[in-house]
Amino acid sequence: MSTRVALIGAGGHGLWHRRTLQRLSDAGRVTVAGLCDRQPVEPHPDAPLDGVPFFADHAEMLAATRPEVVVICTPPHTHLPLALDVLASGADLLLEKPPVMSAGEHDRLAAAVAETGRLCQVGFQALGSAALAELCVAAPSGPIGVAGAWWRPDSYFLRAPWAGRRAVAGRAVLDGALVNPFAHALMQSLVIADATGGGFRPELLEAERYRSREIETDDVTFVRLTGADGQRITAAVTLASPVFIAGEIRIGEALLEYPTDRLRLPGDTEARHVPGRAGLLENLLDHRSDSGVPLIVPLERTRTFTAVAEAIIAAPPPAAIPQSVLRPHPDGGGMVVDGIDELVRQVASTGDLPSESGVTWAAGPHRVTLKE
Repeated sequence: MSTRVALIGAGGHGLWHRRTLQRLSDAGRVTVAGLCDRQPVEPHPDAPLDGVPFFADHAEMLAATRPEVVVICTPPHTHLPLALDVLASGADLLLEKPPVMSAGEHDRLAAAVAETGRLCQVGFQALGSAALAELCVAAPSGPIGVAGAWWRPDSYFLRAPWAGRRAVAGRAVLDGALVNPFAHALMQSLVIADATGGGFRPELLEAERYRSREIETDDVTFVRLTGADGQRITAAVTLASPVFIAGEIRIGEALLEYPTDRLRLPGDTEARHVPGRAGLLENLLDHRSDSGVPLIVPLERTRTFTAVAEAIIAAPPPAAIPQSVLRPHPDGGGMVVDGIDELVRQVASTGDLPSESGVTWAAGPHRVTLKE
């Protein structure tokens, strides 16, 4: 018997979920009960979802279709009220990452999950990686470094009213290089630190946030987390690089390229692809059928991520990178930072922030003690 599943946020990134729903519908695992978005959504060849009713209001959809599972794929600052409505309707939930905006919101959502007895899986798809699981079992030791260098043109920060913003209508927005595009890297590094150290509890966050263009948030981000046990995670990521670094997480001699599931363990001569990623919606469906199948990303597993993300977005506005170190991207569409790919790898490997490494345009870090 198939499960009735609905999607809130069918446009934009929601296409990824529509493709998954189409595949599972074709396989007979789900019946797509409804799609919801504030804007009209055109059918896609990979996900026509013929005959599925479309709604502009999520409450109307929930009442009319009574889904058993709902996927929420909307901007992070809209997640909490939507999630509460879904749980109250009696449906289980797959909530896109990042789940909520603050520790307080996390507590409120966790309380609703407990009160309703429903399930909440968070869409950190990278945690379904077999490569990540193998790395955690190997338990290499040492400080963790995260490096990633992507390019996003200026138009990326115009894709939605909340993009590149610190707040919309007085409500904080969870955007910025590390907490949104590179959120999977941050989440995986927290999981690795927890698994390899026997429990990671960050106590100190030091952040340097920069912007290479006229936006409110950061597109060049450096964060160092120090745990109660002395373990350290240093993340260095950018959206203003002409050189592509997919996303590397290093711990000791081990290396995980998290977007590609390429893994090198201590003693390996080179990285190898580790196949296998468990789908989070499939995992949620399996858990509904058999409680012995654990959820991959239950809400509680994301609590530390939420606390770290909240501290990052609450930091002072990012510093502007001087024009003297910017140059046009070869393909147009905006500016890139000279040598930024080398800098992110340097910071990730040494653990020293740019202001500690003699970078002339670097500002001192913002430091905050994280609550337990």
